[in-house]
Amino acid sequence: MSNFKLFSGSANKKLTKEIGKHLNIEVGEATLTKFSDGEISVQIKESVRGQDVFIVQATCSPVNDTLMELLIMVDALKRSSAKSISAVMPYYGYARQDRKAAPRVPITAKLTADMLEKAGVHRVITIDLHAAQIQGFFNIPVDNLFGSIIFIDYIKDKKLKNPVIASPDIGGVARARSYAKKLNYDLVIVDKRREKANEAEVMNIIGDVKGKDIILVDDIVDTAGTLVKAAHALKEMGANSVMACCTHGVLSGKAYEKLNNGQLDELIISDTIPIKEKCDKITVLNSSEMLAQTIQRIQNNESVTTIFT
Repeated sequence: MSNFKLFSGSANKKLTKEIGKHLNIEVGEATLTKFSDGEISVQIKESVRGQDVFIVQATCSPVNDTLMELLIMVDALKRSSAKSISAVMPYYGYARQDRKAAPRVPITAKLTADMLEKAGVHRVITIDLHAAQIQGFFNIPVDNLFGSIIFIDYIKDKKLKNPVIASPDIGGVARARSYAKKLNYDLVIVDKRREKANEAEVMNIIGDVKGKDIILVDDIVDTAGTLVKAAHALKEMGANSVMACCTHGVLSGKAYEKLNNGQLDELIISDTIPIKEKCDKITVLNSSEMLAQTIQRIQNNESVTTIFT
């Protein structure tokens, strides 16, 4: 008998099953329903007394529902005498508001952290937080896994002739530099000015891209406006091809339309968020093995860092 149990929220059922297969355990049975007014109801259908429990739930769209569902599942497990509760959040929603960027605005990444702790979460496992400092908003262990481990082999297998890593904005330079170092590729930067939320205007390209195969890297692709405009600017400057690797495919608004009509050749994302529709330009890579290894190492009191070395 396993000394831990795995449960799934509604956002990541397929991913949870794949994690369970890697761990050789069945996903625990839980009933998730809603009252007619939208209130979420949860019942854990098996005993978790004295067990370490892992709940897989990305707080993606509809983010308010998925977040509340996670909190309510945690409360149900806590009241069922679970020994410990770990929230496996492949995508950590509300992370983009991680500081006071303007007067009288919230810091929702911190608020979410507070709610998770108050509900009874003992540990958080996530992939590519929008900002690494969000780990400091918690007073419990946070494992922020590197999405690059999912993408590096795929990039190598492309066997691009003149590959160059690119950051789609100044804020993503550290992430892009990490990719460039692991792959031993050169690095360029797309300098853009954001006029308002979810809209971006590309201003300048820092670095030589003529005749190069560009790999844009970012943690989130939301409306795809930044990536599509960056691809257009890079090709205007003579880039041979432009692909993008983004861990979390939020893909809201007119994202699919922009991708289909834009000059980005390929978008590679992970399965942290289920995609809403098919698109020939989108390739989805699996994160279940990395998450399963992390869970197993935590249970065995082994280092998680060694997965990435």
